[in-house]
Amino acid sequence: MAHAATCPFDFSEQLAFDPSLAQLMAGGPVSRVRLPYGEAEAWLVTTFDGVRQVTTDPRFSRAAIVGRDFPRMTPEPIVSPESLNVMDPPRSTRLRHAAARAFTQSNVKRMTPAIEDVAHRLVDEMVEHGPPADLARDLSAQLPNHTICALLDVPDPDRPLMLRYTQQMLATAPDARQAAAAAKQHLRDYFTALVAERRTEEGSDLINTMAASDPGEEPLSNDELAVLALTLILSGNDTATCQISNIAYTLLTRPELLALLRRRPEELPRLLDELLRHIPFRKGVGIPRVALEDVELEGVLIRAGDFVHVSYLAANRDPAVFADPDVLDVHRSSHPHMTFGWGGHHCIASSLAIAELSTAIEVLFTRLPGLRLAVPAEAVPWDTQTIRRFPLELPVTW
Repeated sequence: MAHAATCPFDFSEQLAFDPSLAQLMAGGPVSRVRLPYGEAEAWLVTTFDGVRQVTTDPRFSRAAIVGRDFPRMTPEPIVSPESLNVMDPPRSTRLRHAAARAFTQSNVKRMTPAIEDVAHRLVDEMVEHGPPADLARDLSAQLPNHTICALLDVPDPDRPLMLRYTQQMLATAPDARQAAAAAKQHLRDYFTALVAERRTEEGSDLINTMAASDPGEEPLSNDELAVLALTLILSGNDTATCQISNIAYTLLTRPELLALLRRRPEELPRLLDELLRHIPFRKGVGIPRVALEDVELEGVLIRAGDFVHVSYLAANRDPAVFADPDVLDVHRSSHPHMTFGWGGHHCIASSLAIAELSTAIEVLFTRLPGLRLAVPAEAVPWDTQTIRRFPLELPVTW
């Protein structure tokens, strides 16, 4: 068995790529690692092809981690044992189908005007209060939380709680375990009650949309709907929240990119795609899988029962797939990246996240053409307490 590298994956210097992950990548496609929490070591797969195999091969199971103290980044597992994120097909297929109904391209297109309205209102408030403003607080944290809460029809007074509980669940410090567990239980109880309430009334919110079933299809139970809602509130307050700030920071510290966006706004989708590939928006790894039988992977024998983690961040920097992967190149040849995952656990709501990011950046830089950092780039404080990479504050002026 290969020697396991101890990997806290706690690097948080601006948006630089984690040097410990780069070192593992340089050592080969599959490495042995020990993470901060959990009972065992794990394999870490870092190549695009290797990650693609693990995420699509049924011999690697997410469901098999349930009930085990699996290797992870946080003291309290973020994922609930009954979550869609730890199911395998065919059990996961029905739940993913129900959730995916809400995030079709046509549905997201219908949601976009409402997202635009919220983005304009948030920028209006920034302008009303006058510069400087904290972009992380005033836009990045507000827009995704408002959007997912509006879709789930969470009452306005409860929406700040959704954001707070999500942040508590993502903490990495050992003393955060009790608060994280309590936050997870609060959200579970909240959505259990909300689903029961929605069952008694018709509506067009996301819970009712997911509750609808096609002819011949078994309807989702209240428990399944509650877990789906919890999963969506977590993901809704994760990627987009971080990436609005990360992308704005990158544009404000890379004048050539901002100049391109202002000169050719039609390039935003392509620019956004490359920024999503390039920016390391999280630390370390997510949810592992377990090998159900011996599997050879990238020339390494993975034994039945071994934990296997993948790094989407590393796959996005694989030089075999992306030429000069560390270069942020808007004009590179188009190739799918793995920022929203891959295979059976690809993010269901990725189209919504892209709509939020695109809207936020377009509204922000159109409404405030003179937008710039209000402090030197090196003075921007970065999160060191959770699995995410994002500025805690992003002071801007215009």
